[in-house]
Amino acid sequence: MQATQPPTDAPSPADPGFKLPEESASPQDSLPRTLPDTATRPVEVMPVDPHTLPVADTSDRDLAIGGIVFLILISVYFFARGAYVHHLVRKRVAPSSAGNAGWLLFVGLGFLSAAAVLAIINASRFLTFAVTGPLVAVGLVALVASLFIGRR
Repeated sequence: MQATQPPTDAPSPADPGFKLPEESASPQDSLPRTLPDTATRPVEVMPVDPHTLPVADTSDRDLAIGGIVFLILISVYFFARGAYVHHLVRKRVAPSSAGNAGWLLFVGLGFLSAAAVLAIINASRFLTFAVTGPLVAVGLVALVASLFIGRR
């Protein structure tokens, strides 16, 4: 058997193979001595008009998921409408008034959830006053009307 010799370029046990940088008097000593031309000039910021920014397009997948979530919410609200009508009838409210209050509750929750789902799907496109404002306004008016009709 032949004894193998260690390679001659292997570091010695005292030499870990790297050196720590020498300590300097200030942190600025480790920076490069030359500055680029743009280092001393002020930064220019372009004014941006928010109306000229491109609106992100909504993918078909996002619309499908939003539609499914909206349909699930509408079905939950339909059962909540029935429970609300039953509750009002047990409180001795006239069945016709209780039914009207239940449908107003359903419409109000539906409009508010439509605004929320549209805002979650694509906020940059649908979270505007022209889209969200009427949905929220009709939803709140219907909920308030539901509460007032349910008291009669």
